[in-house]
Amino acid sequence: MDHTSSQSLQQFRNLVGIRFQLYNSLFTSLPFHKIEKTGILLSLLSSNCEDGYKKNQSPIQIIEEFFSKQTAYVNEQEKLDLLFRFVQYAERQVVLFDALEDSAFREVHDMNGVGTLKHLESEIIRTEKQDELAKKLEDFTVRLVLTAHPTQFYPGPVLGIIHDLSKALADNNATLVNTLQQQLGRTPFLKKEKPTPYDEAVSLIWYMENVFYPAAGRIIAALKGSFPHAVGTENPVFQMGFWPGGDRDGNPFVNTETTLRVADSLRGSILKCYYLDVRKLRRRLTFQGIEPLLIGLEKKLYDNLFIPGYRSHLSKEDIVETLEQVRKIIIHEHNGLFQHLVESLLNKVHIFGVHFASLDIRQESGVHTHLFETMAESNYIVPADYPRWPEEKKISFLSTITETADPSLFKDDVERDTLECVAAIKTIQQYNGADGCNRYIISQCNSAANAMEVFALFLLAGWKKDEMNIDIVPLFETIEDLKHAAAVMEKLYRDPAYREHLERRKNFQTIMVGFSDGTKDGGYLMANWSIYKAKEELTRISREYGVDVIFFDGRGGPPSRGGGKTHRFYASMGRNISNKEIQLTIQGQTVSSNFGTIDAAEFNIGQLLNAGISNDLFVSRNTILSDKETELLQQLAEAGFDSYKQLKNHPYLTDYLVHASPLRFYNQTNIGSRPAKRGKSSGISLKDLRAIPFAGSWSQLKQNVTGFYGVGSALQKLEKDGRLDELKKLYKESLFFKTLLDNCEMAMMKSFFPLTSYLSRHKQFGEIWQMIYHEFELTRQYLFKLSGHTELMQDYPIDQLSIQMRERIVMPLVTIQQYALTRIREMEEQLVTSPLRPVYEKLVMRCSFGIINAGRNSA
Repeated sequence: MDHTSSQSLQQFRNLVGIRFQLYNSLFTSLPFHKIEKTGILLSLLSSNCEDGYKKNQSPIQIIEEFFSKQTAYVNEQEKLDLLFRFVQYAERQVVLFDALEDSAFREVHDMNGVGTLKHLESEIIRTEKQDELAKKLEDFTVRLVLTAHPTQFYPGPVLGIIHDLSKALADNNATLVNTLQQQLGRTPFLKKEKPTPYDEAVSLIWYMENVFYPAAGRIIAALKGSFPHAVGTENPVFQMGFWPGGDRDGNPFVNTETTLRVADSLRGSILKCYYLDVRKLRRRLTFQGIEPLLIGLEKKLYDNLFIPGYRSHLSKEDIVETLEQVRKIIIHEHNGLFQHLVESLLNKVHIFGVHFASLDIRQESGVHTHLFETMAESNYIVPADYPRWPEEKKISFLSTITETADPSLFKDDVERDTLECVAAIKTIQQYNGADGCNRYIISQCNSAANAMEVFALFLLAGWKKDEMNIDIVPLFETIEDLKHAAAVMEKLYRDPAYREHLERRKNFQTIMVGFSDGTKDGGYLMANWSIYKAKEELTRISREYGVDVIFFDGRGGPPSRGGGKTHRFYASMGRNISNKEIQLTIQGQTVSSNFGTIDAAEFNIGQLLNAGISNDLFVSRNTILSDKETELLQQLAEAGFDSYKQLKNHPYLTDYLVHASPLRFYNQTNIGSRPAKRGKSSGISLKDLRAIPFAGSWSQLKQNVTGFYGVGSALQKLEKDGRLDELKKLYKESLFFKTLLDNCEMAMMKSFFPLTSYLSRHKQFGEIWQMIYHEFELTRQYLFKLSGHTELMQDYPIDQLSIQMRERIVMPLVTIQQYALTRIREMEEQLVTSPLRPVYEKLVMRCSFGIINAGRNSA
C-alpha cells in the first residue's frame, strides 16, 4: 500500500470508524421504546450471530438461543416486538454510517490524485495538449441519467436528514448531531403507500437542486479556469438526463399527464435555482447600469415560478442574453468586479437550460408492435396484412405514413398513451426547449422494424419528417440481442428514410446497451464481454456508414448490473470503441452513494470526465486488445456462460429464490412505482422477473450470484488448457480485464454463505446451494492466483473496510430476515393459519430496507 492510500485509510478509521463508535452511543437518547435495553441487546445479538455462524448454526437456532439465554421473553408477540426494535435501531445505525462517510469524503479521497479532474488538468498542461483538449471538448460530454429503479429504500425526509447530519458531523457539532438523530428517531422509514412516478421524480429533483446544480458549476468553473479557450458554450461538457415520468417500460402507472407534470417540475426547479442565484447576484452587483437588467430577469423568473397558471416562453437564450449584457458592463465599466459570479451562473445556464435534465421516453418494443397490429385489425391507416409482411416491407411502409392517428379511437390505455405521449413531446419542447425531451428509447429492441415503428409513431402523432428533432435509441440487453445489434443497425443505416433522419441529427446515433438483463441472461463474464464486443462491432459498422455512434450504458448499482468502479471501465476502452460521449444511468442507491454530496458528485463526475478525455489525449487509448487477448477473453466468456447456464437452467432455481430470499415480497416494499416483473401472470418466472429484484434477492441472501458465478469455472478451464500464465499477463496489462475482476471481488466481498448454510442440507435445494458455494470458493481461489492477493479487494483498502463495517451492522438484520422467512415457510408447510404471519412478512420487508441501504457502495 502506498503512502497516500495508507494515509487515506487512517483518515477513514479516524473520521468514520472511531467516530461511528462514539456517535453510536448517542442512540441511547433517541425516543425509542426501551432504547437503552434495545441497544445493549442488539449488541449481544450481533455477537451471538458471529459466534453462531462460526459454529454452523442456522438463523433460527441463533435467534432462539438469543431469546433463551439473553432475554426473559416467552411470548411470541413480545419477541417480534423486540426484533422490530432491533430493525429500527439498526436502520438508524446505517444512516449514521452513511452520514459519516459523506462528511469525511474530502478527507478520505485524494481530490487531486490520479484519475481526478485536477490530475487531468496538470497532465494536459505538462504535455502541452491544450489544443487537443479544445478539439475533444467540441463534442465530448458526460451525461448522467437519473432513473427511478427501486434500489433505494430511504424516503425523501430521511435523505434530507442524512444531508444535514453529514454537514453537522463535518462541523463536529455534537449538539446538532444529537438533535438530528432524535429527529431521525421520530421519522418513519416505512412507506405506507407505493410512490407514484411523480413522487419518484420529486425525490430525484432534490438531488438535482442540491447536488448536481452546484457540483456542475464547480466543475465547469475549474475547467474554464485552467483552459478558458477549451470549453465553449455550444457543447456543455456535462449534462443530466431523467427517466422518472418518461420511462414507461413495464410501468403501467406512467402516462402522458405524468410526463408533462414531471417536465413542468423540472423547468420550475431550474428556474427556482436561477431565481435564487439572481437574488444573490443583486446583493453584490449594485452598480449603475446592471441593477435594471437583474431586476427584469428576476421578475421574469418570479412570474414563471409564483404566479398561478402563468407560464411564459422564457428561454435559455433569454437568460443568457441578459447575463451576457451584465458581464460586458462589469468588464468594461467596473473593472471585472464579481465577474466570476456572473460567469458561474452563465455556466449553469449553458448546462441546464430551462429543462434542468433531458426527460427520456422509454417503452418496450412489443407495445409499439402491438399498437400497429391493433391498427391493422381494423384496417386503420395500417393495412390488414401488415403483421404478416416480411421485415423489409414493414420498414418501407413505416417511413411513408402520412395520416395522423386519433388517440381517442383506441380503447386500450397503453396504446392511447403511446400516441398521446409522442404528441406531448412537442409541448415539452415548446416550454423546456428542444433539449427538454428529445430521445425515445426502445427496450428489448431486436430488429430494425422495432426502431422504424417508433419513427412511424411520430408520423402518426403529426410530426413532419423534417421537424423530427428526436433521437431514436435502440436498447440491446440480452446476449442474443447484443450479438445481432450490429446487423440491426446496419439495416437501419441502409434505409433511405432513416439515413435522412440521421443526417438531420448531424449523423449522430445513440445506442443503449444494458448490463442488468445481460447479466441475468448470460452471467457476469458473458454479459460484460458481449457488451464490449457489441460496442466494437457497432463502432465499426457505424464508422463504415459515416455515423458517429454514442453509447448509452444502462448501469445499476452493484457490479453485476454494470456498477462498481465504473470510471475504470471507460478508461479501459480502446480506439476501436467510440468515445464520443460517456452516457450512463445512475439509479437507486448509486445516486446517494456516489452523488449524495457536492464533494462526492464533483469527484465522481470528474473521474468520468478524466476517463473519457484521457482515452483520446493520452497513449493508453492507442492500446487495444490484441487478437490473442480477444480470443482468450472470448474463451473465458464462453466457459463462464456454460457454467452459468447450468445454474440458470436448474429446474429449481426460481423456486430456490422464492423459498430462501425475500423475492416474493418485493412488490410489497413500497419503494418504487414499477412492478417487480413484466407481464400479468400471477406466478414468478425467471423470464418475466426484472433484473433488479433478481439481483437484489441474491444480494439479500448474501450470495451475489450475478456478480461472480461462472468466473471461477472459466478460469479453471483455461488453466487446464495451459493458459494460466496468459491470464496472469492479461490481468497485469489489461485495465478492462482487471476492472472486470476487481468488480467481481466487490460482489464477493458482500457475500456470506454461513447465513444460508442450513440450506446445504435441504432435500430440494441443497444441490443449488452447494453449486453456488462451490463456485464462490473456486472463484476466490483463482482470483488470488491471478492477483497474488490473500484478501478480496486488497487493492481497495478503504472500500474493503467500509464494506466490512457495513456488513457487521447488517449481520443481525440478515439473520432476523432469514428467521422470519423460516417461520413463514413453517406455517405454509404445516398449513397453519396464524394471525402473526402478516407480522413476520412485515418483518421480512423491514429488514430489506436496512440490508439494501447498508450496501450502498455495491448493493
